[in-house]
Amino acid sequence: MQEITLIGILISTCLMVVAKSLLALIRGFRWQSFFLFLATFLIAWKEAQPSLYIIAGLLLVIKVVLIPQLLYKIIKKIKVGQGLGLFVNTQLSLFFVLLFAYLAWDFSSQLIVYGSHAQAGIIAIALFLVLVGFFLMVSRITALAQVVGLLVMENGLFLLASAVSGGMPFFVEIAIFFDVFVSVVIMGSFVYRINKFFTHIDVDKLSHLRG
Repeated sequence: MQEITLIGILISTCLMVVAKSLLALIRGFRWQSFFLFLATFLIAWKEAQPSLYIIAGLLLVIKVVLIPQLLYKIIKKIKVGQGLGLFVNTQLSLFFVLLFAYLAWDFSSQLIVYGSHAQAGIIAIALFLVLVGFFLMVSRITALAQVVGLLVMENGLFLLASAVSGGMPFFVEIAIFFDVFVSVVIMGSFVYRINKFFTHIDVDKLSHLRG
C-alpha cells in the first residue's frame, strides 16, 4: 500500500510539471497532498505514533481542502488568465523531472546500507519533491504558480522528516502547519494586491522596476 501512495505522489508531481494552466497545477497539488496524507497515515500506523495520526488529519484538512480552495478563490477573484507563463517548456521540463528523479534515487540508494529499501524509496520521493518544487518556482512566471512550487517543496521536506525521524515533535508539526497556512493567506493577499495595481501577476514584469 505504501508503494501505491509513493507512486501516486510521483505521478501527481509529474502532472504538475506538465500542467499548462493554474487550475491543473492546483489540482495536481491537491492530489499530491492527498497521497502524502495517505503516506503519513501509513507511517503513523507502522510506527504506532498517535501524534502522526493528528498530523495526517491536519494535512488532509489544510493541504487537500483549505489551501486548494483558497487558491481557487484567488484565481476567481482576480480573474487571472489560466496560463502559467513558462520559462521552460513542458518537453524540457520533463527532461529535468527525469534528471531530478535519477539524482534523488541515486542519493537515496547510498542510504540503503543504513536503512531499509522502503525508507530509501521514501527519501528519494521526498528529495524529488524538493527539487521539483524549486524547479516550479524558478521556471514558472506567475506568482501563484511559484506559491504552489513553494508548497511542493514543503511537502517534500515534510515527507523527508516523517521518513527519517518518524515525525518531528508534535508541537513543531502543528506550528509548521499553521505557519504554512498563514503564509499562503498572506501570499494570496500579496498576489491580489499585485493584480489590483499592475493588472497581472506575472513576476517577470517586476524586473522592469529595477533602477
